Amino acid sequence: PGSVGDEDKVLEAAIEAGADDVESDGGDEGSHSIWTSVESLHEVARELEKVLGEAEAVKLAWKPNLKAEVGESDAQTLFRLIDVLDDDDDVQTVWGNYEVSDEIMEKLG
Repeated sequence: PGSVGDEDKVLEAAIEAGADDVESDGGDEGSHSIWTSVESLHEVARELEKVLGEAEAVKLAWKPNLKAEVGESDAQTLFRLIDVLDDDDDVQTVWGNYEVSDEIMEKLG
């Protein structure tokens, strides 16, 4: 959670722990995602716990290298599919490599 410190503190701790990347959504109340290789996940998590305290979550996540721009009609279909998957009790997480423009998001409301 953002309460562990500002972006600079989290970034510094993550680099020292061996993380590959840090994404913060801003502010002291925001959240931080710390990315590392599969092989380093638990080691980095342990080191960060020593400095920042217990993590809200530590898990494997799929992060795409490339993103695909999605048009309006495809975005509608995509969001319906994601809603169906989210409603399925057997689905834990949905990951994607899509990117929808702010303009299209406003249209779809």
